Formats: sequence, structure tokens, C-alpha cells
Amino acid sequence: MEFLKALQNRRSVYAIGNAAVVPDEALQSLIGDIVEASPSAFNSQSQRTVLLLGAKHEELWKITLEALRKIVPEKQFPKTEAKIKGFAAGHGTFLFFDENEITEALIRDYPLYKDNFPVWAQQQAGLLQGNVWTALSTLGYGASLQHYNELIESQVKAVFGFPNSWKLLAQMPFGNVLKAPGAKESEPLATKFKVLK
Repeated sequence: MEFLKALQNRRSVYAIGNAAVVPDEALQSLIGDIVEASPSAFNSQSQRTVLLLGAKHEELWKITLEALRKIVPEKQFPKTEAKIKGFAAGHGTFLFFDENEITEALIRDYPLYKDNFPVWAQQQAGLLQGNVWTALSTLGYGASLQHYNELIESQVKAVFGFPNSWKLLAQMPFGNVLKAPGAKESEPLATKFKVLK
């Protein structure tokens, strides 16, 4: 039941602050355990997770804001800027990657499954992201999952020194909850879950 409650409490939270809900060391330890425990196809362990705090966290969202400034129409930019500054106002950001060299090696070594490995890499990344997101919620942090990948990937790698073989999949800004999300609409369970006997 605690597991179910944790899943139910995990929501997209956009109004976040920079206060540490728990010591950063405790957060790092918990997320490290989650990274170790999260599954991967063929036990490939191609997921890569980076926690950005302090100035590094702020730098990520400066990069994102400037990349968006180049493509968002001027009239719409204030809204975009407010959104990105909201992420920057949080306590930190998790970056999620796939190590392409591992995935490509699996494609070469197991050609029968070659079309599946990129899909499985995305699925195992999704499992990890969900696990981290739920864990943040149990600690009292709010978070959301963002995808500015293609827009910022090359600069993120250059600025933070990540290998070229790491494919950026998602960004998860988090922080103390300043405003809880509203009620969530849900489709009837019968449209999403079936039991056949």
C-alpha cells in the first residue's frame, strides 16, 4: 500500500523552490540505489543519470533559455522564459541519458533483436525516470519531466563534459513544492485495464 500511495502522489509539479527538503547527501545516496536497482534489457545498464545542483543546475536552464530564444517567436517568448525560469528556481535537475555505445554493441552482437534495442533503451530509461520521480515525491520534492533534448544536447555535452556517445533523453527539474498540482482527470479504468480469464 505504501508503494501504491507513492505512485499516486507522484505528479507533475511546476511551482518549485530551491530549498533542500533532505540533505543532498541523502538524496544522492537514495538515487544512487535507485539507479542500481532499475532494470535494463539484457542487463545492459546503459542508463546514465546526472544530478545537477547549484550553479550547474542554473547553467543548464540558462543554456535551455538561450536555445529557446533563437526559435520562439518574440511575442511568445515571455511565457517561455517564465516557464524555464521556473525550472531554474528549483533545487536541482536530473539529466537522463542512454550510453549509445552499449546499445549499438547490443545491436551488433544480437542482430536478431537489432530493431528492439533502441526501443528497449527508451523503455528502461522510462522505468528509471519513473523510479527517480516517485522517489523524489516520497521525499517531499516536486518534479516534472522535460524534453529539450535535441535543442540543448550538443551544448550540454560541451559545457558539462559528457561523452558524445551519451544520448540525452530527458531533464527532470525538482524542488520543494510551492504549489501542489490540481485535481487530475482520469479516463475510466475499464478503458485502460482489462482482465481476461
